Amino acid sequence: MIHLLLAASLSTAVPAALPESVVAQVASPEADDAKPAMFVVRDQDTTIYIFGTFHALDGQSDWFSGNLRTAFEGSDELVLETLLPEHTPLPAAAPATVRSPFAAYSVAPSASFLSTTRLALSAGRARGMNVANGADMVLRHIAESEGKQVEGLETLGLQLRMFNRMPATMMPNPRKAASSKEDDDRVGLSNTMSDMEAAWKRGDQTVFVRLLDELRRSSPEGYRMMFTERNARWADWIAARLRTPGTVFVAVGAGHLVGKDSVLVRLAEHGIESSRLN
Repeated sequence: MIHLLLAASLSTAVPAALPESVVAQVASPEADDAKPAMFVVRDQDTTIYIFGTFHALDGQSDWFSGNLRTAFEGSDELVLETLLPEHTPLPAAAPATVRSPFAAYSVAPSASFLSTTRLALSAGRARGMNVANGADMVLRHIAESEGKQVEGLETLGLQLRMFNRMPATMMPNPRKAASSKEDDDRVGLSNTMSDMEAAWKRGDQTVFVRLLDELRRSSPEGYRMMFTERNARWADWIAARLRTPGTVFVAVGAGHLVGKDSVLVRLAEHGIESSRLN
């Protein structure tokens, strides 16, 4: 399901503060234990943890615990895919005189981009999933509250331009917005996102491997843009960062850590071995 991979990568509607439900989830030792996948690369004076995130979660599991929490708390800085601006809602159709929140990035989101994003958000909400509970956002708010340095591997403008260049076959047809076809897509997407979330909590990467294989076969260009090129750039960044002493916690979408073009495979091509901790 191609739209699912887009949904897992889209970033929208960032809250200004960590919701109480997330605070309770992170702090409560009674919550269900979860162990999403995390890896580490290191040399004599540098340690880099690489954590696979899920961008929208239901807030019902204590995933921020054990080895993951120890690694995060021991890190000097947090590195995410991108740093989202606060208070940036998904734009709707608006008069020309209304300034788009994406104008600062010289990007006018296409109808296909907006349609895909809204479909993903709607499907996630049907399962109680919210970007406010997403692993990226939880980690960012905790890092900021602790005074850790937080940075992004790429800019939001770069991400938006990438999505707007996606092959048309990867995007839903906005003319079907009111059709039963979109309702069917939303139900199917909702069910699969829930299955993906459960697999992510278990640290089971097989579902992401299957979806990546489907994307690579059905849209080689989209796969190249979303994964091959970005994974190579991020691996280059990690390899370069190993030359500077310190401890870094890198958090990117779980799909970037699986498959033959993963960040971990690209690091191996640099001669950098990774070990799984979770």
